[in-house]
Amino acid sequence: MLSQLSIRNIVLIERLDLEFIDGLSVLTGETGAGKSILLDGLALALGARGDGGLVRNGADQGSITAVFELSPSHPAREFCRENEIPDEDSLILRRVQSGDGRTRAFINDTAVSATLLRQLGKMLVEIHGQHDDRAMLEPQTHRLVIDIFGDLERKSDAVSKAWKSWREVLRELDVFQAKIEAAQREGDYLRSSSVELEKLAPEPGEETKLDENRRSMMGIEQIATDLSEAHDILSGKASPIPTLSSLTRRLVQKQEQVPGLLDETVEALDQALNALYSAQDSLEVARRDSDFDPAELEQIEERLFALRAASRKYSVAVENLPDLAVKMREDLADLDAGEEKVDALLAKCSELEQRYFELAEDLSKKRKVAGEQLCKRVMKEFPSLKLEAAEFIVEQNSSRDVAGTHGMDEIEFWVRTNPGTKAGPMAKVASGGELSRFLLSLKVAIFDKGTVPTLVFDEIDTGVGGAVADAIGQRLARLSNGVQVLSVTHAPQVAARADHHFLISKQTDKKADHVTTSVEPIADDIRQEEIARMLSGASISDEARAAASQLLAQQ
Repeated sequence: MLSQLSIRNIVLIERLDLEFIDGLSVLTGETGAGKSILLDGLALALGARGDGGLVRNGADQGSITAVFELSPSHPAREFCRENEIPDEDSLILRRVQSGDGRTRAFINDTAVSATLLRQLGKMLVEIHGQHDDRAMLEPQTHRLVIDIFGDLERKSDAVSKAWKSWREVLRELDVFQAKIEAAQREGDYLRSSSVELEKLAPEPGEETKLDENRRSMMGIEQIATDLSEAHDILSGKASPIPTLSSLTRRLVQKQEQVPGLLDETVEALDQALNALYSAQDSLEVARRDSDFDPAELEQIEERLFALRAASRKYSVAVENLPDLAVKMREDLADLDAGEEKVDALLAKCSELEQRYFELAEDLSKKRKVAGEQLCKRVMKEFPSLKLEAAEFIVEQNSSRDVAGTHGMDEIEFWVRTNPGTKAGPMAKVASGGELSRFLLSLKVAIFDKGTVPTLVFDEIDTGVGGAVADAIGQRLARLSNGVQVLSVTHAPQVAARADHHFLISKQTDKKADHVTTSVEPIADDIRQEEIARMLSGASISDEARAAASQLLAQQ
């Protein structure tokens, strides 16, 4: 419920802080005191369109803060969590209105868009009045009202899920058929290309590996001549090894004849021979390792050429050729198995379509029954509200042409105000006063079926009095047993039935040359005086006071 409302610098309200509790609260006051300002402020906090003209003269900006106390299971809490808004004990909606027309919106001190604020506001408060264009006047809400009244929400959810399942498979069928048609148009090209790629059999990373091998072989080829020349020098006819080996043997034989003279020379020659033998071995290893088949290099170059030619032909990188080959195989498989898969999808679509319409038709029948029951309950309220000649109609158009996630029904609340007149949409046919009473009757009829926690009625008793006004008061009091009800009223019969009474008044500060509006809760003695004023006007008579006392005593 709405627990607090704070307004700063909005039109005639300079500073206002109100606290509300459960039950029926009424706001009364003389004409022009500022009752509409209070409701405009509340509507702004709930996401209504901003207007720079709402800012109090002399102020740069105004603000409205509405605090709600909600149960842990209220949908508004889940809405906050879904939109990453802190879900705190109290739900605080705040709107700041600048004089230049711009506004800022906050939910629990988190900046949000006006659209998000408005979506949340619709879960918290309904405002009903002679000129209201929200609440239950929107046809798109009427189907939901019927579902709530008839306890059809689970069936409606099942219809919604069936619709989504059917449409999902239908979209899959459309996509697959388009794919098959495209494949058929390019069938010959696809088949020849797939065969070519299958024959080529590209492998992931193959180009890089081949290119590395090719570079290595070309590098080896370039040093092959040098290795051959080095081999001829060390191991060929011109090799110095035999000569040095023979020389060393002769010197070793002479070494004993001249001790110490040839030792160093023989040792140096031994080292030189060992180094030459080592170089000879290393060279053999290098020649063996560098030995390659020129035909292999040619094969590598041919493979690279084939891969890169295919890359250019199919306009993909060489590394993507394997994926392209897989895709072509899959496309061909889809093409070859196309008719079979299309038949399977068509069968599934037909099954889901049949299931959807079975559920939708069943829901439609139950909505019709619920609509008839709602009509009886709403019209039961009419005689006491001076609408005994009127008729409430649930206009239901059921057709497969309007099928959707909601089912196959278009539902709108119609009324006929007098016998013999043409029925039509409630918002268009009913006058301002009639419309308010129609909405009140509808609210009373469904108040036990779940609704927003706070209902606001703006002068729905305009143009009526006596027994009709008392009947309105009775119904507002009955509504307040299930939800919080706020009513701006001119009817003393309505005001007398309230649990809580607020007086709206306007004060003029001649020195400061400005006017302000204030709202104060009033005690029983002042309340009796206010109801007496509502009965008699500016001059309150003893008879009016007695009548006011009698009204209060009857409640």
